Amino acid sequence: MSKNDSQIEELFNAKAHLGHKSNRVHPKAKKYIYTIENGVSIIDLTQTVVQLEKAKQIIKELQAAGKTLVFVATKKIAADFVKNICQENNLFSVTVKWPAGFLTNFEMINRNMKKLNQMKKEKEAGDWNKFVKHEQVKLSKELSRLEKFFGGIAGLTKMPDALFIIDTKKEKNAVKEAHQMHIPVIALSDTNVNPELVDYPIVGNDDSLSSVEYFVKDIINACKKEEK
Repeated sequence: MSKNDSQIEELFNAKAHLGHKSNRVHPKAKKYIYTIENGVSIIDLTQTVVQLEKAKQIIKELQAAGKTLVFVATKKIAADFVKNICQENNLFSVTVKWPAGFLTNFEMINRNMKKLNQMKKEKEAGDWNKFVKHEQVKLSKELSRLEKFFGGIAGLTKMPDALFIIDTKKEKNAVKEAHQMHIPVIALSDTNVNPELVDYPIVGNDDSLSSVEYFVKDIINACKKEEK
């Protein structure tokens, strides 16, 4: 069995081939569909494998050049998994809500990230002890809010060089900002969206956790191999 055949089998087992119902298929996604089975679009995984390899090559080139990649996955089925695996691998992620202006007004977002980092330092240093209890509670609430929305990107010191997005329909604001700022987008795109809206689409099921896990792990492995 060839490497491609083996990966196609793995993708099939991860349910990556299951697209949307035929009446929800985007016209631009039709060329990536192998067949329609019981009203459901079946993705041509031979094309998906090629797209995935292309995406991994792009990411390796980014890593080699010292560029930064941010994973964007705010849909419920993917958010926790992406948040945890990115934390484990010291990678940046947005998994709660896309911060409006993250790319188009990075200075504003950066102020929030700096505030988060400063508050964490002050708390750890015991600087909050000088405040009365209700003021400490107020500070804790603000720190939790900042951590929730900016914790996954708090280490960023400049605008990211590329995005890896899960579900471009859900993350349409991220795609829009990336276009405005000419930042390349690599994305897991299901059959209900136009894959041509992003620079490097990977057509696959973005509604199944097993499928999402497979793609994200493969992309992260590409990052890790380049780090060694």
